[in-house]
Amino acid sequence: MSGTSIYDTHLNQSAANYAALTPISFLERAAATYPNRTSVIHGSKHFTWAETYARARRLASALTSLGVGKNDTVAVMAANTPEMYECAFGPAIAGAVVNTLNTRLDAAALAFSLNHGEAKVLITDTEFSVNVKSALAELGREITVIDIVDSESDASGETLGEMDYEAFLASGDPDFAWVPVADEWDAISLNYTSGTTGDPKGVVYHHRGAYLNAMSNIVGWNMPHHAIYLWTLPMFHCNGWCFPWSLAAIAGTNVCLRRVNAGNIYAAIADYRVTHFCGAPIVLNVVINATDEERRSFDHKVNVMTAAAPPPATTLQRMQEQGFDVTHVYGLTETYGPAVICSWHPEWNSLSIEQQSMKKSRQGVRYHVLQGLTVMDPETMEPVPADGETMGEVMFKGNVVMKGYLKNPKTTDKTLAGGWLHSGDLGVMEPDGYIKLKDRSKDVIISGGENISSIEVEDTLTKHPAVMLAAVVAKPDDKWGETPCAFVELMDGAEADEAEIIQFCRDNMAHYKCPRHIVFGELPKTSTGKIQKFRLREQASEF
Repeated sequence: MSGTSIYDTHLNQSAANYAALTPISFLERAAATYPNRTSVIHGSKHFTWAETYARARRLASALTSLGVGKNDTVAVMAANTPEMYECAFGPAIAGAVVNTLNTRLDAAALAFSLNHGEAKVLITDTEFSVNVKSALAELGREITVIDIVDSESDASGETLGEMDYEAFLASGDPDFAWVPVADEWDAISLNYTSGTTGDPKGVVYHHRGAYLNAMSNIVGWNMPHHAIYLWTLPMFHCNGWCFPWSLAAIAGTNVCLRRVNAGNIYAAIADYRVTHFCGAPIVLNVVINATDEERRSFDHKVNVMTAAAPPPATTLQRMQEQGFDVTHVYGLTETYGPAVICSWHPEWNSLSIEQQSMKKSRQGVRYHVLQGLTVMDPETMEPVPADGETMGEVMFKGNVVMKGYLKNPKTTDKTLAGGWLHSGDLGVMEPDGYIKLKDRSKDVIISGGENISSIEVEDTLTKHPAVMLAAVVAKPDDKWGETPCAFVELMDGAEADEAEIIQFCRDNMAHYKCPRHIVFGELPKTSTGKIQKFRLREQASEF
C-alpha cells in the first residue's frame, strides 16, 4: 500500500511541539518553581535553587568569555562541594562537555585524561594540588586553571591557576542567555573508566541519556519531591550516577559530604533529616560498623541505593535491622551508572529478613528507560535459559547506553557489537526474569576444569561473624591450574585465623570452591569503594 499516512500529513515537528531533552531544563524549572527552597548545603553554606541556577549561569558565562563553546571539554577535579554540583550544569549551559576527574588519580593518569579529552579549562580543588601540579607539568601544553578554595575544607594545598572559582563566577553574568540544546544526541559529559588493564577509556554521555536516566532514578527509587540527599557517592563517578540532575528535577536538597565516614554520615542524617543516599557496599559497611560514639539516633526511614558488586546478604540484613531500606542497582560507566534495579514486590515483605536479603542481593530488572536487558551466550548471541544456573554475559541496549568511547572506534564497535552493549559481566537469568551477577568474566576462577564464582565464595566468607570484607581471586596452581585465594578484612577488634576461615567455608559450600589460602589485611579500594582485584591478583601470583 502506497501513499502518505494521515498521521504523516501536516503533523510535523516544530518548535511548538518538540524540544531536545536535556537535564539543564531541570535546573531551570527548579529555580522558577522553587526559587527559595534549599538546593545545596555545605557546612555553613546554604544555597537556594535560584542561587544555584544563577551561579551555574555565571559559570557558563565566564567559560564562554574564555572561548569555551560547543563540544569543548571542561575538566573538573573536585570533592563533593557546591562547586562540583554547579559543574554538572554550567559547562553544559555553555554548550561544553564536562569531564569530572577521579580525585584519586595519580599525576600520569590525570595528564592522560586531560590530554586525551583535550580539556581547555581545568577547575580544580586546592586539596588535590600536588597531583594536579605534577599533571600540568606533564601536559606539554597550556591550559586555563581555575582554583576551588573551599572555605569549609580543612585540607591544605596551593592555588595553581589564574584566579579562584568565586572570582571567576563573579566575572560571569547571572542572567546569561543560554541557547537551548538543538540536538539531544550532543555530548554532555565525558567519564573515564578506571583503566586497570591499560589506559582509561573515555565514555561519552549525551543530553538525552542524562535526562532519561536522571528521571529513571526518581521513578525507579520512588523518590518524592524535595528529598534530602546526602552525597556519600563521589560526584565524579558517572557524574554522580546522574543524581545531580535527579535532585534538580525534584527540587531536592543536596547535602555535601567532603569526608565520608560513619560520624559524618550519622550526623548529616540526624541534623538534616537525610532521606536518601547512594554508595558502594563499602559505604554500607562503614554505616553498620559505626562505633557508639559515631552513631546518632534518628526516627525516620533512610533510603539507600547501593551498586557495584552484589552486597553480601548479611550486609543487607544488618542495614535493614538498623533502619536503612536498601535498594540494589547495577550498571556500568557505559550505562550512565545504574540501569538495572532490584524492583521490590510487596509480597516479599512476608519473607524472613534473611530471605528478603537474598532477594535484594540480586541485580534485578531493567530501568524504565532501558530498552533491553538480557543474559546471552557471547559467542552465539542467544539468550541463556531463565533457570538461575546457566551463565552468560549480561548485555544492555537502549537510550542510556553511551555514545561510545572517545577516539576509540575499534573498542566502541567491539563493545556495541550485535546491537548490544557487552558488559563483560557474567550472570544468570532467574525464572522470575531478574538477573543475578556471578562474576566478571576475568574474575571467574577455573580450578581443575570447574568454574568457580568469586562472588559466591565472597558471599560465604562475609557470613563469618569476624569478616567485614572479602575478595577472592585466582592463584596459579601447578596441579589445578588455579585455586581460590581469599583476601579478608576483619571487623575491628575481631580475631580469626586461616584454618578457622577455611573450615567455615568447607562447612558452608562445596569443597572445591573453598579458598586454599587466606590473606588478612585492609583491602585496596578505588575512590568509589570498589575493591581493586587487579592488585590482589598480582599479589596472589607472587606466593
